[in-house]
Amino acid sequence: MQLTPVSPAFRLIARLAALAAVLVLSACGGGKATRPAAPPASTQVWPTVAPNDPQAANAVLMRAIGLVGTPYRYGGNTPESGFDCSGLVAYVYREMLDLKLPRTSRDLAAVQGPKIEPTRLAPGDLVFFGSRGSVSHVGIYVGEGRFVHAPSTGGTVRLDSLGGAYWKDHYTGAKRVLH
Repeated sequence: MQLTPVSPAFRLIARLAALAAVLVLSACGGGKATRPAAPPASTQVWPTVAPNDPQAANAVLMRAIGLVGTPYRYGGNTPESGFDCSGLVAYVYREMLDLKLPRTSRDLAAVQGPKIEPTRLAPGDLVFFGSRGSVSHVGIYVGEGRFVHAPSTGGTVRLDSLGGAYWKDHYTGAKRVLH
């Protein structure tokens, strides 16, 4: 397998984005134990694959990570009202790239575009989860095996690891929307 070389500048941007997400997450809740601990980091090594359009991917990642901590709300599609998973994805891509995506995770999974193998994920790819062949959840891949998503009622937009037990067991695939 041949991987596309990644520029040092993009690698730095990806690491800074991950660091910013960690800082935002650690600042949420004022240090109180208000949410379950993050799953342990996976031992899987995630190759760094450059997105086709690094500027677009960077814009998407920065906006998505900036929304970490926004409350979950079923049907929500703005920072003011809160987000559900597909509302978060649609909002980020519409705001940053003027790209109008379908509103449900199932419809997003059906979007035309190449299906991506896990070892070929690039920042900005959409990652999907579900069971029994049905897609029920979507997030935005940020790199190094992590993704931003709006997980569930009572929660907030957060960063999680694809290697976490639940996500690994329910991963159904990924699509590239940045061409």
